[in-house]
Amino acid sequence: MLHLYSNETRIVPRYSETDQMGVIYHSNYFVWFEVGRTDYLKNSSISYKEMEKMGIILPVIEVNCKYRTSAKYADNLIIKTIINKLTATRIMFHYEIIREEDNVFIAEGFTEHVFVDKESGRPTNLKKKHEVIYQQLQNIHKEEVKAFR
Repeated sequence: MLHLYSNETRIVPRYSETDQMGVIYHSNYFVWFEVGRTDYLKNSSISYKEMEKMGIILPVIEVNCKYRTSAKYADNLIIKTIINKLTATRIMFHYEIIREEDNVFIAEGFTEHVFVDKESGRPTNLKKKHEVIYQQLQNIHKEEVKAFR
């Protein structure tokens, strides 16, 4: 297991992600948040795929994005992802998108998820159902909090 306080995922926007003004269409940022989150989990504790095999899914219950400046086709972007908040039933990820070439802050946002039992479709207490996964996430979150103080 890697001990990270943040995960960085690099992406290069494709032409199909631009709008008529030649900038990245706003809904793509939410797709990039998912890319960052998936990469974060894979690199830091347990992948989405492994969680799903264990019967845990993470539906989004809230999402937010603040756009600071436009990203454009072929920009080299970095998605920085951290766990912003963790409870036994919910997890919130925070994202920052930065253009690598000039270190310009493009956007930031968050997604909040609830831990759901895949079989019943009902929210579940991850700490009780899968204590090992919860503890892994908790340890990483503690490191992030410590690193950002």
